[in-house]
Amino acid sequence: MKRIHVIAPICLAIAGAAAYGYLTRPDPTPGAAPVLAGAPASASQITRGEYLAKAADCVACHTVPGGKPFAGGLPFKLPFGTIYSSNITADKETGIGNYSDDDFVRALHDGIRRDAKRLYPAFPYTSYSQLSRDDVLAIKAYLSSQPAVKQAAPKPDLMFPFNQRWAMGFWNAVFFKAGRFQPAPEKSAEWNSGAYLAIALAHCAECHTPRNIGFALDHRNELSGAVVNGWRAPNITSDPVHGIGEWTDADLYRYLRSGHAAGRGSAAGPMGEAVENSLQYLSRKDIQALMTYLRTVPPRAGDNPTEINAKPNSIASSGPYSPSRSTPANLKDGLRLFEGSCAGCHQWNGNGAQTAYASLLGARSVNDTSGRNVTQIILHGVNMRIDGKEVFMPPFRATFSDTEIAQLSNYVIFQFGGKGGKVTADTVAAQRKN
Repeated sequence: MKRIHVIAPICLAIAGAAAYGYLTRPDPTPGAAPVLAGAPASASQITRGEYLAKAADCVACHTVPGGKPFAGGLPFKLPFGTIYSSNITADKETGIGNYSDDDFVRALHDGIRRDAKRLYPAFPYTSYSQLSRDDVLAIKAYLSSQPAVKQAAPKPDLMFPFNQRWAMGFWNAVFFKAGRFQPAPEKSAEWNSGAYLAIALAHCAECHTPRNIGFALDHRNELSGAVVNGWRAPNITSDPVHGIGEWTDADLYRYLRSGHAAGRGSAAGPMGEAVENSLQYLSRKDIQALMTYLRTVPPRAGDNPTEINAKPNSIASSGPYSPSRSTPANLKDGLRLFEGSCAGCHQWNGNGAQTAYASLLGARSVNDTSGRNVTQIILHGVNMRIDGKEVFMPPFRATFSDTEIAQLSNYVIFQFGGKGGKVTADTVAAQRKN
């Protein structure tokens, strides 16, 4: 009987280890990634790698504001603590200088570092796993050609049990399976290129797909919108009301390429970074391929359905230099704040004065009654460089109190979206922490 009590736990441990090993096994299939128009096979490996690294927007997550490119250290604030991006320059002590080709491929395909420790999925290896080995090594060649920077990333500050890296193996066993991109033979070459861009390289789902209780992507609601670092990434499914289903090809192309489309608003926050660092550098054919794929994403309303009112009644009685006479009494303080700090650039009718990027009509942000992105933009401003030109709006986090930002946000939502905003001083205070 004693032998059974001893043998049974051993058998269970062996079975558990075997199951764990099976569930977390690497995918041996090489895949067959489409060749992107902007990274032809005829180009050198470093040239291809530069294009692919931009398509993957590596610099955004691996560079702190004002810091050296790719040196890491950017904080990611999660519900269970803070982690920091890795140094991916060629420095041998703090970067990837000692990574072999297999080491680098394993990190992107399986989420495992050179020291065999597991990466946290804030690094989107769950998407990069679909990249071809050739494309991964092209990215490595480009990164290795850039200046090496000696800069160690801060250690993660996570609560238990999330601070146990080994436990990520169990997360992977439940939520992740490594695998290369497999083109759909029934789809066009353009669609497959767009799918590879959206799913693997640009990893659109990492921002635009909500997370489940295990903080893994909820693929049942793919691209239906989510909250990332305090910003709301909008619904980009083909839904005609809540997504991009009614956007024209011209609208979608301009927004992806320049971060602005007339009557659709302008990019800011993480999407602004994606346009600035990545999307504006993609070839026309690759942008069109990305659009072709997005057009086929099944329509979903998402958990924050937002209908756009591009011509609210408040605008009908407003001119470029005069506000609506029908502003509710509880929004008068917000009106005065807008008059003093915003009207000169945005105008009372929302058309924008000096630049089209200042136009507000039709923007999803001003139609979202939670006011999340309106609040974020007021707090943090906008600072992008698109096509060699600066797109700038100053931040007001040090200028206005939480109460004032709430008043201003609710006024903007009323004036340019025709809706009643739900922003409070408490919600602003919470967003200041992001």
